[in-house]
Amino acid sequence: MFNQIVSRRNTNSAKWDEIIEKTGNEKLIPLTVADMDFPVAPEIENEVIKVAIHGIYGYTNVSERYLLASKRWIENNYNYSIEKEWIVYSPRVIQAISLYIQNNTRPSDKIMVFTPLYDPIQNAVRVNNRELITSSLLLKNGKYFIDFDDFREKISNGVKMLIMVSPHNPVGRVWDKGELEEIVKICKEFNVLIFSDEVHADFVWDKKFISMAEFFDIYENIIIGMAPSKTFNIPGLEASNIIIKNEKLRNELILYLRQAGIHNPSYFCIPAVCAAYELGDEWLGIAKKVIRDNISYARNFFENELKGFKVIEGEGTYLIWVDYRETGLSEDDLSEIMYEKANVAFSLGSSFGSEGVGFFRINVASPRVLLEEAFGRIKKYL
Repeated sequence: MFNQIVSRRNTNSAKWDEIIEKTGNEKLIPLTVADMDFPVAPEIENEVIKVAIHGIYGYTNVSERYLLASKRWIENNYNYSIEKEWIVYSPRVIQAISLYIQNNTRPSDKIMVFTPLYDPIQNAVRVNNRELITSSLLLKNGKYFIDFDDFREKISNGVKMLIMVSPHNPVGRVWDKGELEEIVKICKEFNVLIFSDEVHADFVWDKKFISMAEFFDIYENIIIGMAPSKTFNIPGLEASNIIIKNEKLRNELILYLRQAGIHNPSYFCIPAVCAAYELGDEWLGIAKKVIRDNISYARNFFENELKGFKVIEGEGTYLIWVDYRETGLSEDDLSEIMYEKANVAFSLGSSFGSEGVGFFRINVASPRVLLEEAFGRIKKYL
């Protein structure tokens, strides 16, 4: 199934149809939106078919089975223990982030992120009329690091909330325990709420993933966002779990969700996630191997078959962050070549912040034959 191209055109796909409609270019291959072009695990598909055949698609609740399956997955894969009561269902992590911004901060309050960064998180701060404070990651010898001097200085100047991402999107860093300890230490000193977006935690390559949850006993103002929908390619079913040990913060989110009219998962969500967490290990293992091979293939292509391109060594995610500054091409130049000539869509580096200029992001969670077609087109014009 991982070598099979399943057409997603004319399915109202946010990845495929939206960019084609926006550009009017039917030939585009999108390597943009961070979902996978792989069919889901058969176990998930079978479960969805089973509940579809039932024929009554009524309101559903989060089940005990769902909570226990989520708890087991966390403990088996992320190496920390939780109580099932700490799990709060939210359709999307970004919704939980926005709700905390809206309710735990006030207009004009300062909220910090590390940039370059996935823009919807930055935009969640902007559209809620909070002041976005950015701390630029430092690129040294092909790897990104936190500038802790800059971080401390800005945190100490009235920041109310830190939104961080690990593995980081788009640069692929998986933060080390020492880095996380320093973040927690500084945030605790200045009483800053930490929201850690860990939706790519199941896609970590050559190192151990350390969750911010490991610091629950050290600092109580930490919230974790994770997404089974990201891991098993079911984002359209809208499933994420917000892990909160602090009872006050947890009850607040439950209230915020109710106030926003969010209280029932979709009919297909809960069965699909249960099937994924209970039966999806084999599928995920194969998917990760295919993705790792695709990452190596992409690195070899950009660095050995083209001139002036360098792939940043990512430690996690299925997203590739490519440095093209040595080519001398502007972003407009590259966009014209990629979109209009090669007919390949990619994510502009500038959309991740000013630090992203001279870079672009591509998603390699696709069948190899699709990547080969896209890269062949790129090589023809670059």
